[in-house]
Amino acid sequence: MCLERAARIGGGLATVEDPRWPGFRHNIHSVFHRAIDQMPWYRELDLARRGARYVEPELNVALVLKSGDALCWWTEFEKTAESFAAFSARDAASLRRWRDAFVPILEQILGPEARKPPEEPRARNSRLEKTAEGRLLLETSALSPLEFVEREFEHPVVRAGLLFFNGLREVDLRLRGFGHHIPALLASPAKAQLCVGGAARLADALADAVRETGGEIRTSCAPKRILVERGRVAGVETQEGEVLRGRIVVSGLNPQQTFLDLMSPSDLPDGVRRKAEAFEYNLLAPLFSVNLVLRHRPRYRAEEKHPELARAFMVILGLEHFEQFHEIVRCHEENRIPPPVMWGACPTLFDASQAPAGGHAAFMWEKVPYRRPWDTERERHGEELLREWTRYAPNLADDTVGWFARSPLDTERELPNMREGDLLVGSFANGQVGYDRPFRGAGQYRGPVDGLYLCGSCCHPGGNVTGLPGYNSAQVVRADLGL
Repeated sequence: MCLERAARIGGGLATVEDPRWPGFRHNIHSVFHRAIDQMPWYRELDLARRGARYVEPELNVALVLKSGDALCWWTEFEKTAESFAAFSARDAASLRRWRDAFVPILEQILGPEARKPPEEPRARNSRLEKTAEGRLLLETSALSPLEFVEREFEHPVVRAGLLFFNGLREVDLRLRGFGHHIPALLASPAKAQLCVGGAARLADALADAVRETGGEIRTSCAPKRILVERGRVAGVETQEGEVLRGRIVVSGLNPQQTFLDLMSPSDLPDGVRRKAEAFEYNLLAPLFSVNLVLRHRPRYRAEEKHPELARAFMVILGLEHFEQFHEIVRCHEENRIPPPVMWGACPTLFDASQAPAGGHAAFMWEKVPYRRPWDTERERHGEELLREWTRYAPNLADDTVGWFARSPLDTERELPNMREGDLLVGSFANGQVGYDRPFRGAGQYRGPVDGLYLCGSCCHPGGNVTGLPGYNSAQVVRADLGL
């Protein structure tokens, strides 16, 4: 049985219609899915048959500059290399070299590691030291993403593009231990995908699989506490007072919700509450969004130089050089809204079902500080973001029928699991990675009480829509129950 606090299933897999503009569908939390149709759980649950189908646009990502130039990532690697070469032949050579070096690392090490419970660090390091690929991974991982990019690439736009695209995964670019994220990104064949019909179709397909196999999903049903009897989990009590008994409880919530809100201190071993309280969230993760209802798609000035941009999927605007990252971080640390750097898409270019015939829905996201008076600032800042977007796509001034904005506070209110508006449900700093995610002693998806398991984005391998925390947790539960 699955208990869902909200009236709908799916969490961040949300596709909504504003009642003022019926038929226009907006994916307000999650749009750019990566390699979903290559995930083991997608195939095992036969989700394509259940309605979760994906498209992967050819011009996958475009960093559009004020000059009208563009740095482009294509599904075809050679086209991407050509785009890099237009900025720097040396950077194109580095792109090719690191891609070739990391393809076997991704296939033999990083990919398999993401699809199973994390290994104890010393054992992992010992294993990796035995192969050339493992040693290169360890050497590269010792760097921060910023150090890696500064060492291996020269052009400021190429550096900016690589760091920003990596930063979308919410890894602090200054954090050592994650330098391998950049070459792994270059080596990955998986590009951004769009779920046909909207992100909610993936949630619907998963729910269909649950129900077809005898499971039950209860919406508008919030847990009040996790029951523990004689040192073992015994079930859950709901806010309405109903007691649901079971051999196990699997929590997809963040550590504070699971261990502080739902469990009595007397039911937990010493130190667990302190570790849960210390769990940290990403400074740079909170998003502000502006969502448009359009007569026509955004038409970018840069299409004069690059007509292919008319079919770009993810578009990045406002990013001109990599030094902007330092200013963005300073602004977040000082609780100031940084100069606009935004990214988004017009999903209806690739899926006409998300708008009425002839119309379009589009959006832009921006990283902003969480601790702002967003209830009073939201509309004004939405207008500012739309004005900035219109500088790149002038037709928006005439073709925008309506718009609405959402702040990090809106995200937290709708999805309390995303504390402080953190879409990734936890930083990778503070040792919250791999074997020690969410904290030491709970990194194998097993909680500190018998029968309690964890399965959310606060677990390995972390946030974004991958399904892997749940997939990995299911393998642990299955093994423990002898199924």
